[in-house]
Amino acid sequence: MTDAELVVRPGAAPLPSDWSRLPLTVVMPTYNEAANLPRMVDIVMGLPLEGLQLKIVDDSSPDGTGQLADSLAEKYNAAGPDSGRVNAGGSAGRPRMSVLHRTEKDGLGRAYAAGMAAALEEGARFVVQMDADGSHPAHVVPQMLGTALSTGAGFVVGSRYVDGGSLDEQWGLHRRLLSRFANRYARAVLDTKIRDITAGFNLWRAETLRDVGLENMGSAGYSFQVELKFLAVRAGHSGVEIPIRFEERTEGVSKMSLATQIESALVPLRLRLRNRDNKGGGGQSGRAHNGEYQDDHDTER
Repeated sequence: MTDAELVVRPGAAPLPSDWSRLPLTVVMPTYNEAANLPRMVDIVMGLPLEGLQLKIVDDSSPDGTGQLADSLAEKYNAAGPDSGRVNAGGSAGRPRMSVLHRTEKDGLGRAYAAGMAAALEEGARFVVQMDADGSHPAHVVPQMLGTALSTGAGFVVGSRYVDGGSLDEQWGLHRRLLSRFANRYARAVLDTKIRDITAGFNLWRAETLRDVGLENMGSAGYSFQVELKFLAVRAGHSGVEIPIRFEERTEGVSKMSLATQIESALVPLRLRLRNRDNKGGGGQSGRAHNGEYQDDHDTER
């Protein structure tokens, strides 16, 4: 697997208007996130991206998150171009917000795959993965889009482990060590230099996801993040990492289970064995190269 390119450019200019109008869908899986959802929806819907759509993927949350998401979607879709929000116009033929209801809690990876596939069917040219717990900095999404467009990258990673990236101080030593170990383990097994291969805050070009084939994904849980990046580079797409600050969730509890941790340990081994004849899964097919972009079209972080 080849390196992800590194972009470190705080304080850049706003996106050109034609870029901000491109159809982009933020996919946000939820399970018992009713306490966080209204604030997160408000933040995302206020981003300066006219072509943005927010898609909630709810796994039949017992706390009523799905019903709350329906109410929020009705509110924002009814507001239309007179709502006063910067992305109020939306993109032609696409609602500003939609909700995909799934019948059971079936894993974060499968929720993402379902939401991303639906976004592609609805015409999204870019898809962003974002957690509903407030840990991902939504204001970085325009920068991620600008980075993809200015560099030609197939995906952009919001990275905790490049220069300028960081973790919330509330993370204890155990969690910090576990996170770094998981990254180093996956990087070593898959022979990749992507520094935050387990990152869950990513932007994808539609063609990258189509080339990977979301229907081919085998990971049900958090290891979906590793598998998707691995397969994207293997399919010939380059990646760029930009620094983010990863915050502690504001409400609720983590959904990380023992079964998920076991899967996360096994998936890199399975991927390496399945692709053992193609070192790292990428060989020479990835278009990424070492270096640093100075991106004139990124927004402020």
